[in-house]
Amino acid sequence: GYLIIIVNPLISYKAKSSSLRKVKTDIIDANHLCELYYKEDLEPYKKRGIQLMNLRHLTRQHDNITGMFVQTKLQFHAVLDQVFPEYSKVFGDLYSDVSLKTLQVFPTSEDALKADTEILATKIKEFCNTRSLQWANKQAEKLITAAAQNPFQKTLYSSLALSLDMYISMLFEHKKHLSMLENEIDALAKSLEESKIIRSIPGIGEKIAAT
Repeated sequence: GYLIIIVNPLISYKAKSSSLRKVKTDIIDANHLCELYYKEDLEPYKKRGIQLMNLRHLTRQHDNITGMFVQTKLQFHAVLDQVFPEYSKVFGDLYSDVSLKTLQVFPTSEDALKADTEILATKIKEFCNTRSLQWANKQAEKLITAAAQNPFQKTLYSSLALSLDMYISMLFEHKKHLSMLENEIDALAKSLEESKIIRSIPGIGEKIAAT
């Protein structure tokens, strides 16, 4: 295919005006454009334009899903407060993978109290292999304490447990999609010179540079 470069008419006119000879012919105009190509920092329009549009679409999609993620968190927390409010004290990050997976298996205080510490610790360790068994045992003890202190020892409405499971699944989907988008945005932004320059400014991260 052909390499396409779109030149601002003002730039080409300025280059042509700098010539001492004002004669206008197709050959002379072509020579001016050739000189402009070598003297100016021009880039192929098609490739760069497509890259910028892709980056714009990806960042907009990231913003949209982030908004959905935040909304789902709020809805999830509203249901959790009606089922197992004390669970929020078990893990440092309620929305971490290990926290959500553990809650999906033991969604009520009744479920947690039916299992002993060893079973809980084994599951928690399974959901977070990077941490030690000692840490898993500690989290299991915290879970049992939270279950014992929970104001709702029995869940009267099965619909709440179903909603909780549904929101947890949605949170995992949003996290997966956000991670995919962030990887795509990062890879695309690194290929653009403008993004590299912006990221060199202190305090500017990859997300801001991409937008």
